Amino acid sequence: MSSPKVALTWLYVPGDRPEVVRKALGSGADVVIVDLEDAVSPDRKEYARSATAELLADPVTADPMAVPVHVRVHGEDDVKALVGLPGLSGMRLPKITHAASVHHVAALAPGVPLYPLLESALGIEHAYAIAGAHHAVRGIALGEADLRADLGVRDDAGLDWPRSRVVIAARAAGLAPPVMSVYPDVRDLSGLRSSCAHGRDLGLLGRAAIHPRQLPVIERAFRPTAREAEAAEQLLEAFRTEAGAQALPDGRFVDAAVVASAERTLSLARRR
Repeated sequence: MSSPKVALTWLYVPGDRPEVVRKALGSGADVVIVDLEDAVSPDRKEYARSATAELLADPVTADPMAVPVHVRVHGEDDVKALVGLPGLSGMRLPKITHAASVHHVAALAPGVPLYPLLESALGIEHAYAIAGAHHAVRGIALGEADLRADLGVRDDAGLDWPRSRVVIAARAAGLAPPVMSVYPDVRDLSGLRSSCAHGRDLGLLGRAAIHPRQLPVIERAFRPTAREAEAAEQLLEAFRTEAGAQALPDGRFVDAAVVASAERTLSLARRR
């Protein structure tokens, strides 16, 4: 029996290009994120909002079997225009620095799953408070372009601590592991693959993308290899045979924590 599908690929598309949004729904992404913020110029904001509202009111988009659609909102007007639309699966909240901002949006959009984005030093400092701010919060993540600018970080090494910080905050608040921020060079698939592998080592799970060509690379990077799945299955079989802490013939030590990790590995490996 297959495990419930864990979202690994999240594709951003500009809200002022509804034809691209509809195309993205067939891209194979686990979640499509319609962007009403950075991807839309100021003179196109109102059109992007109305086009997105029209899309989310479409019965095809609202079909329970359809790809989930999240919206990265730009402000209160976006929230009010989209709340209650049947195709809306979640809102991504940019530049969150305090739990109070989450409470404000939750009051405007009751019942809508919220995903705060931490994009500044202040947001990172308040990561746990934001993650646990409201029961509507289903996940947190970094907005790394703005965070790099705020911190003066030159390369990925400078983001290791903020990435680890949101992993810990999400776990402490009982949320799913954070999704990695976008990799901006859509042609550098080798670099994307390497960056995803590093993010996986830090405890991040899945990644946002800005082009469909990035999706298969992200999918493969975050799914266990055949060897990892086989090792996890062997470990669980040994544990089922003899419960309790033990050492396997190949030297691996097995206890409850190791078993839990193996179960997560198999859950991802069996993902459909």
